[in-house]
Amino acid sequence: MALDRFFPRRKPQVNRAEQDTPDLWAKCPKCKANIYLRELEQQLYVCPKCGFHNRVNPQKRADVLLDGPLEVWSGHIWPVDALEFHDTETYPDRLKRAQQKTGRPDAILTGRGELDGLPVALAIMDFEFSGGSMGSVVGEEIARAAERAAAEGIPFVLVAASGGARMQESALSLMQMAKTTIALEGLARRGLPYISILSDPTTGGVTASLATIADVIIAEPGALIGFAGPRVIQQTIRQNLPEGFQRAEFLLTHGMVDMVTDRREQRAELSKLLRLLQARIGPKVPAKSSEAGASEAGASQPAPQEGEHHHV
Repeated sequence: MALDRFFPRRKPQVNRAEQDTPDLWAKCPKCKANIYLRELEQQLYVCPKCGFHNRVNPQKRADVLLDGPLEVWSGHIWPVDALEFHDTETYPDRLKRAQQKTGRPDAILTGRGELDGLPVALAIMDFEFSGGSMGSVVGEEIARAAERAAAEGIPFVLVAASGGARMQESALSLMQMAKTTIALEGLARRGLPYISILSDPTTGGVTASLATIADVIIAEPGALIGFAGPRVIQQTIRQNLPEGFQRAEFLLTHGMVDMVTDRREQRAELSKLLRLLQARIGPKVPAKSSEAGASEAGASQPAPQEGEHHHV
């Protein structure tokens, strides 16, 4: 005879006051320390106990780096399902869920702002949107931002956080590697600084193209940076990988990145680097009128209209 007939279980009572109270604590994924949420925000989402760098969304990243609000350029181009891709669910369903989660059309935020009094163009990838994967919209937005920075004669700063090319767009996604690289070359031709910040993770086609061709490459402590994942590499070469393989500190030792900088020091470091680079290159070279709105390879299209859809 079941005892629950005599001793029925009582459902736990939910205290509505507690339910409506916001969570005031966060647990560090690395050291498991409980951190007061306000203290974590003051530390720019870096664990004050062990220095672990938590991921932050693009808007918070812009707030950390800039003096004031970001003049947003992106957000008018929407992805389309040009290949009618379908795996466990349709690509439009995946996009809709990611758009609802992040509140943006795709995994990128671009715009203009001031960093320690210096005008800069800023592009920030959003890992919360499909792992920050680079599809045609992400590539187009970055290309347009780089071209606009070149036309306006201002430096360009990229914050990368991506799992690589977006498989649901196949070759269209891979084309963005070339598109963004060509657009960023316009900055070099005009002697304008380009600095990239590699956050956790930066992998795949993003690492193999725009993220690692900057004048200065900064990595956040502990960030995973590479092309293929360490497990895939280990299974391919059938050898044990060295400790810390593909982490920021390992790559600094082997010359793939120029510096590993704590997020709390990045703003000051960027200010110093931008002033140094601009002082060395001398006066800015104005953009030609024929080049102001389009890349030399013809990769970009005319300025978008509100609600425009894009797939190449």
